[in-house]
Amino acid sequence: MSEPDPDTDTGTAAGEQVLARFQGNRGTYIREHVMLAALGAVIMSGVLVAIANPYPWTGVVGSVAAIALRGFYVASEQLGHVWTLTDRRLIGPSERAIPLAQIRTVNTIFSAAQVVTQAGDKYLIKYQADPARVKQTIMEAVSRA
Repeated sequence: MSEPDPDTDTGTAAGEQVLARFQGNRGTYIREHVMLAALGAVIMSGVLVAIANPYPWTGVVGSVAAIALRGFYVASEQLGHVWTLTDRRLIGPSERAIPLAQIRTVNTIFSAAQVVTQAGDKYLIKYQADPARVKQTIMEAVSRA
């Protein structure tokens, strides 16, 4: 049985050099979901107080339960997405491939790096522990291409 070919497994072409791989960070994923649950709890409780609901605490319970359930069910999918940066392209999940020459800029949004193409298409590389470093790495590759 042969070993997996890294070029085939990442979708890279022959002769294409892998510069970096970006995969979601579990700690960042959990931190973002805790912040989202807290924000949702405050907003939902505020809405319930504003409409004179006698049980505003249910906003906290509902928000935390909903975000926790969603986070649990989609964690493996979200954290399984791998973006591969080569000397020619940025290759994402679902066979997305963005030639480096087509990348206009990279923005950071919370824990995500947003890749913006010349055509205006936008892609998120989510749950990065250091999105500024992801941005820097991609922009350095773009400038060398």
